[in-house]
Amino acid sequence: MCEKMAIETEDPNQTVVSHFFLEGLMYTAEHSSLFFFLFLLIYSITLTGNLLILITVGSDPHLRSPMYHFLGHLSFLDACLSTVTVPKVMAGLLTADGKVISFEGCAVQLYCFHFLASTECFLYTVMAYDRYLAICQPLHYPVAMNRRMCAGLAGLTWTIGAVHSAIHTSLTFRLLYCGPHHIAYFFCDIPPVLKLACEDTTINELVMLANIGIVAAGCLILIVVSYVFIVAAVLRIRTAQGRRRAFSTCSSHLTVVLLYYVPPVCIYLQPRSGGAGAGAPAVFYTIITPMLNPFIYTLRNKEVKRALQRFLGRGSRESPAGSPLP
Repeated sequence: MCEKMAIETEDPNQTVVSHFFLEGLMYTAEHSSLFFFLFLLIYSITLTGNLLILITVGSDPHLRSPMYHFLGHLSFLDACLSTVTVPKVMAGLLTADGKVISFEGCAVQLYCFHFLASTECFLYTVMAYDRYLAICQPLHYPVAMNRRMCAGLAGLTWTIGAVHSAIHTSLTFRLLYCGPHHIAYFFCDIPPVLKLACEDTTINELVMLANIGIVAAGCLILIVVSYVFIVAAVLRIRTAQGRRRAFSTCSSHLTVVLLYYVPPVCIYLQPRSGGAGAGAPAVFYTIITPMLNPFIYTLRNKEVKRALQRFLGRGSRESPAGSPLP
């Protein structure tokens, strides 16, 4: 299985890796069946929760504001982000062959992961800007954040995410991989893959620190600045009920931003730390956070909760054949 993971190059003394072996998460091999069902449960909850939010936002006429338009994009991103990593983790828990991934498959997984993750990073920034306009400039908000602007901002996040990921993927896989093929991680990510390269990776690491660091730090600074203005505006509201309502519309977004940003900082600012032990923080923002986001937005947002109840109640009032019950 793992013995024939390299092919010869023109240089008879050098081979190129054709497959990688994902070592997976620490402490899961001893209880693989237990962890398989745990990840299956998490993945099922993630898909169900995010698809419910996506369908509810798309079908409920009361959720037509820009905030819910962006929430629909976030739910779709979370469902896809979990799909990029979790099924491969579960396959590796079932059989040793499930841990093998081709060179091309590794490149695709790395591209998709960074495409979705960076798009989500940009989307959080757009959502913070949306909350800033809604609370700090309420009279200007309907004009500034019209339907065309919403679609443009959402499309821009996806486009920048695609370009951002393409740069990192091309830089990572232009290198020669000719020796070790065991990735000490549970999916193909930049730091653990670079550790297997047979060439100098200094440029890659500098680009990763500069690009990801600048992008992530820039987005986080914009989010923080937005919330400084938001808090200042909310404190000027005279009624306690008005302040609670304003804060409630932002608390969900602020919670998921904190859950999303802290773990990657531990990983990408230390390029040489990619290993099985570094998988713990990665699990949080690649697997756990996408599962928690629907609960955070549902439990802390009354409008989403009511819309979800209307959606589920409407479905329960219909017969299996689809006709309304008397």
